Amino acid sequence: MTTQIGERHSLGQTLRAQGMVSEDQLRIALREQSKAYQPVGKLLVRLGFVSEAALREALATSLNKRSIDLAQAIVNPAALRLVPLALARRHQLLPLDYQPCDHRLTVAIADVNDLVAIDQLRALAQDELVVETLIASETDIAHGIDRHYGHELSIDGILHEIETGEADPGGEAAAHEYSQPVMRLVDALLTDAVKRRASDVHFEPEANFLRIRFRIDGILRQIRVLHKSYWAAMAVRVKVMSGMNIAETRAPQDGRFSLRIGGRTVDFRVAAQPTLHGENLVLRILDRQAGILAVDELGLDPSQQAMLLAMIARPEGILLVTGPTGSGKTTTLYSLLNHINSESINIMTLEDPVEYPMDMLRQTSVAETSKLDFANGIRSMMRQDPDVILVGEIRDADTAEMAFRAAMTGHQVYATLHSNSAPGALPRLLDIGILPDIMAGNIIGIVAQRLVRRLCPRCRQPYPLAPEEAQLLALFTPTPTLYGPVGCEACDFQGYRGRFALMELLCMDDELDELVAHRASVRELRITAATRGYRPLAEDGLRRALEGLTSLDEIRRVVDLSSVRHGAL
Repeated sequence: MTTQIGERHSLGQTLRAQGMVSEDQLRIALREQSKAYQPVGKLLVRLGFVSEAALREALATSLNKRSIDLAQAIVNPAALRLVPLALARRHQLLPLDYQPCDHRLTVAIADVNDLVAIDQLRALAQDELVVETLIASETDIAHGIDRHYGHELSIDGILHEIETGEADPGGEAAAHEYSQPVMRLVDALLTDAVKRRASDVHFEPEANFLRIRFRIDGILRQIRVLHKSYWAAMAVRVKVMSGMNIAETRAPQDGRFSLRIGGRTVDFRVAAQPTLHGENLVLRILDRQAGILAVDELGLDPSQQAMLLAMIARPEGILLVTGPTGSGKTTTLYSLLNHINSESINIMTLEDPVEYPMDMLRQTSVAETSKLDFANGIRSMMRQDPDVILVGEIRDADTAEMAFRAAMTGHQVYATLHSNSAPGALPRLLDIGILPDIMAGNIIGIVAQRLVRRLCPRCRQPYPLAPEEAQLLALFTPTPTLYGPVGCEACDFQGYRGRFALMELLCMDDELDELVAHRASVRELRITAATRGYRPLAEDGLRRALEGLTSLDEIRRVVDLSSVRHGAL
């Protein structure tokens, strides 16, 4: 941005007058501004003092301009055809509308005082354009460019350039600061993965080709098949980005890096594994913005949400979230921490590694500290006056013992544990070495969860039930209706779009604590918990299928329904 210092200060005072930032926060931003010539609003967003949406509205008020929420905007294809992608990216603007009859072009722009951008826009047509500017945030503009201009064509253009040795005249090369096509190919593939909401990217060399697969909504999908000659340079590029040793190809390696994609920072965890046909690389995508949800966005029904909020309202004790790898445990924990996060409490985390940096949390990565393990980390945090402690994973007796010691000394502790069900977490703790007397009275509750794909609401269709399906659902309704996937453009012809969590919540009380102290069986715990609102994963899944949120086949994929009988739930 090229906003003048006086206007920047005016924007800061506008935010201060509206109560969006404090005097101390504004002073810090102005101090940072003296080191880096950046707008004070951008610095306030980067420092985490104000949201981009609030900044957009304040900037519009300060400059007497209109702002726009691009999530609700309708883009005219004629405007996209008029404005080149390179120009849109270079000046952070999104063309919204073009009316050739009166030579008017409407654009959303992050910096309305970018006169160079306005001049270049006016020169796009033979008759000089009238350019109308609306204020939008940089992140929203980047999202809009990605959504409306697309990435797939850029990948094809880069491949064309590699194969022919000449740049595609309609491609992306001019929009990037680097000219090496392999570098752009890797970045374009990663950007495409983030755009498709993938959680993992798999680069898998075979004998004669390279297979590229994305894990989208928990399912691996083959995206590209490239000639194997591409892989050597692509692997070196990824390894350089993630800080790996490029000369080492016969031993596993781990690394990580960050990229700015769509106007936000996305982290990648990289694992290299030597295989028969070369190094296999898997990249885990950690999208900070997409990973932290509000509690009411977790997909819980009102009774489950009320029970979960009642658990975290208890002042001390340990809350366990259980499930297999990739079941969304970390997302749930961070949603809970985000719900309680405030200036009045001290929240400290110990993770391996830190996946979602969050303001005001004191976060420690065990992976980056060779002298620290979970047990010693908890012991150290106890001397930091915490109110809430998050333990990334309870793996052994020492970690479990320290977590329960923290819970017994007046702290609220959140942790993950691997078990198949909420009641099954109790024998798992026994197996680790925690005594029943220690567990009783110190566990707030246990949440077990699985992630299932959500049916696309645009193309789902009801279907006639088979006799066994009708019998399975007779417990809930005499006339069940189930929906199945079809596939349309909105869901990329998969029939599903997005995921949500199936959950079973075990809220501990005096009677359940008494059963735990006497080493009651899992079956006894289930029967008693059922009288207190406990609902097993299978029942939660069947109810969600009846609501049309997902299919019965998808429930079967993640939850064992073999034990479900009429009246058994």
